[in-house]
Amino acid sequence: MLKPGRPAPLFTAILDDGSPFDLAALRGQNVVLYFYPKDFTAGCTAQACSFRDNYAAITAAGAALFGVSGDGEESHTRFRERHNLPFPLIADPGREVHRRYEVTGLLPFITPRITYVIDAEGVIRAAIRHDLLVTQHIPDVLAALKQLGPAPEAS
Repeated sequence: MLKPGRPAPLFTAILDDGSPFDLAALRGQNVVLYFYPKDFTAGCTAQACSFRDNYAAITAAGAALFGVSGDGEESHTRFRERHNLPFPLIADPGREVHRRYEVTGLLPFITPRITYVIDAEGVIRAAIRHDLLVTQHIPDVLAALKQLGPAPEAS
């Protein structure tokens, strides 16, 4: 897991709707990236729905939210639609983004649940890991965003 205070690794990827994603394009805005193991599993569904249910609070705090897993675009689209997720999901089937963000477990087939809060300058300000307490990411993310305050262009 990457430590707070270091620059967030830049990357490009594909979103669930097939459109391109470029983290560098979000400079000037706070970003929340949450990594989860797999679409449609019980824990991942609970985690995604907790982010969905708190989406307004996250965006009100001036942040853009993105989920990331190793699933492909089609799986992400079905998962997002089934659970009415208002935020995009990043497809990372080759796990390149996972590697850049050190989202690896002790066993290669177990993906940890790690959430990063990145400030408007592109610096990681919080790195949160709760593998079993899947909804605990929310209060930790909101606390980190409160400490950051609004991004400069959002103020």
